[in-house]
Amino acid sequence: MKLSIVIPIYNEKDTLEEIFRLVQATPYDKEIIAVDDASTDGSRDILGRLIERYDNVKAFYHQQNQGKGAALRTAFAQVTGDVVIIQDADLEYRPVDYPSLLEPIEQDAADVVYGSRMVGGRPHRVLFFWHYMGNRAVTTLSNMFTNLNLSDMEVGYKVFRAEVLKDIHIKCERFGVEPELTAKIAKKRWRIYEVPIQYHGRDYAAGKKITWRDGLAAIYHIVRFKFTD
Repeated sequence: MKLSIVIPIYNEKDTLEEIFRLVQATPYDKEIIAVDDASTDGSRDILGRLIERYDNVKAFYHQQNQGKGAALRTAFAQVTGDVVIIQDADLEYRPVDYPSLLEPIEQDAADVVYGSRMVGGRPHRVLFFWHYMGNRAVTTLSNMFTNLNLSDMEVGYKVFRAEVLKDIHIKCERFGVEPELTAKIAKKRWRIYEVPIQYHGRDYAAGKKITWRDGLAAIYHIVRFKFTD
């Protein structure tokens, strides 16, 4: 089984080399597909050095910042592996969780696996109450429209059999990609599992990007993709 590990990047110079080191240390046959979404902090230069250091990295560069959804759309088009993992570059999610994320797929029990910061006994950083409540509200609304019982729809760790993504064309440019992917997977009735993961959350001083505006946008996209493709 070959993994395609997709890494969207936007201004992650402080964590980029470390996340590549952690991903490369995992014991899997893998390719890394990195998409720099017009970083301005030197991340592009670091990515250039990483391409020279590792021979299993493909890098793509957006000339204008478009958002996470656009970066994933670029990356998914380049996938050659059997299983696709979305790996954020900011170290909030750690590759030590790959075995747990992959297990339901390896056992042929799942087509899609979501990590969850809300279930299980994995370590997670204590941060913002209202972010937690917002996530719960958005996840609940998504579940109402998709008839799923996810605990953490907005989680960054999502894993797919490659064939799941062949029929999905991402339309959202920013973080609306999370409810979009969830809605489209639900419509196709793919088998979905959740597993507990570690979460090392950042605050805004450390570069966290998602805001309340993205929460409002998520509500719009939940409704939008209930009725459209």
